[in-house]
Amino acid sequence: QIQVVESGGDSVQVGGSLTLSCVVSGTTVNSGCVGWFRQAPGKEREGVAAIATGGSIYYADYVRGRFTIYRDNAKNTVYLQMNSLKFEDTAMYYCARGRICSDLTTDDWSGRRVTTWGQGTQVTVSS
Repeated sequence: QIQVVESGGDSVQVGGSLTLSCVVSGTTVNSGCVGWFRQAPGKEREGVAAIATGGSIYYADYVRGRFTIYRDNAKNTVYLQMNSLKFEDTAMYYCARGRICSDLTTDDWSGRRVTTWGQGTQVTVSS
C-alpha cells in the first residue's frame, strides 16, 4: 500500500522560510508524480507544486519563484522549500501522489485524479 506522510509544518514570520517533507512508502519516490496541495480555512484546495518521474517540475503561478520542489531518491522523500512566505501562504499543506503529474495538475490543479493523499501539515505565516 502506497502512503505519503508530511512533516515540517510550523509557524513562521512573514518573509521567512520553511521546508516541508513528504516521505513516500510502498513504492519508490521517483516511480510516480509527487506534489503538494494546500487548503486554507474557508477556501478551496489549490495546487502548489509537483515533480514527475523524469524530474519535470510544475508550479502554480502564485508560488513560482518562491517555492522549490525537489526530491531525494535515497530518502524516498520529496521536499517543498518555501521562501519569502506571505500571509496568504497560511494553510494546511498536503502531499499527494499520482501515476503521472496530470493526475495532480489537470483541471487547474483540481487533484481529482490523485490516488494517495497525506494527512497534512499546518503552515502558519504571521507578523
